[in-house]
Amino acid sequence: MRIGIDIMGGDFAPKATLEGSILAQKELDPNDKLVLIGDSEVITNFLIDSGTNPTLFDIVHASDTIGMDEHPTKAFSQKQESSIVYGFKLLKENKIDSFASAGNSGAMLVGSIYSANPIQGILRPCITGVLPKEDGSTGVLLDVGTTPDCKPDNLYQFALIGSIYSQYVFNIKNPKVGLLNIGDEEEKGNLLYQSSFKLMKDSTDFNFIGNIESRDLFKDKADVIVCDGFTGNIVLKLAETIYRQMLKRGLTDDYFNRWNYEIYGGTPILGINSTVVVGHGISNNIAIKNMILLSRNIAKANLSKQIKTALEKFSQIKS
Repeated sequence: MRIGIDIMGGDFAPKATLEGSILAQKELDPNDKLVLIGDSEVITNFLIDSGTNPTLFDIVHASDTIGMDEHPTKAFSQKQESSIVYGFKLLKENKIDSFASAGNSGAMLVGSIYSANPIQGILRPCITGVLPKEDGSTGVLLDVGTTPDCKPDNLYQFALIGSIYSQYVFNIKNPKVGLLNIGDEEEKGNLLYQSSFKLMKDSTDFNFIGNIESRDLFKDKADVIVCDGFTGNIVLKLAETIYRQMLKRGLTDDYFNRWNYEIYGGTPILGINSTVVVGHGISNNIAIKNMILLSRNIAKANLSKQIKTALEKFSQIKS
């Protein structure tokens, strides 16, 4: 398996991305190969200076970088020599099996839509957030930012995609799917969530357990929690803020240490015909390492094919 990593993306690149790549390489299987995409001179010199043999990696030269504050669509179309654009070229040509970056997340989404392409029938790709649960298991929240304005069909597809992701990546059998709402009752919420509940309640495509309130996010009530991207992004950033405030006050334990984004590395863009993982812009070397390992695991799980198969089955039933 060939795993592509954008060396130039992220607030602390290329130092953090190269250090993370070196750490990841030590944990990969012998048949796995890391493909480092970025300025080849910078990459090679860093590896040599750190005492790492450059031949352990494949290096693809990219002379340009898409900055974190650049307009995603404009930058992706104009900066053809950038590391992100090169990564998607390699992915499209099947020269790598996955591509990960802690760089401009908007450009990564643009590349996923226009280079990797959404799976046929997918209305909108989405991204997930990880919810560490009190019982030690892992929950999934989606969407957390790609689609702020949703329709019931979007939320239904998020539920289907999230259920597959939870099953094949976190090994949860028959994941429980909940709809994030302001109450447990069916009639609760705005028109979007009332309509979505009606669409989901009799579904045989996933294990829908009804509405779930935010106070139950970290409990065992649901494995997959569905919401629009606007709501999900607020929830995700609130959790990050609480974690940072607790660190400042020294209020940590084994459970709250699992709130640390570094141990998850990033989030896949789900609903596309390939494996693309987006990392946090402030990723350090540990987060980069885990982002690389996550992209490897998702590619090995053949997640995009699992989603495609489930969607085709769903379409046949509805037609």
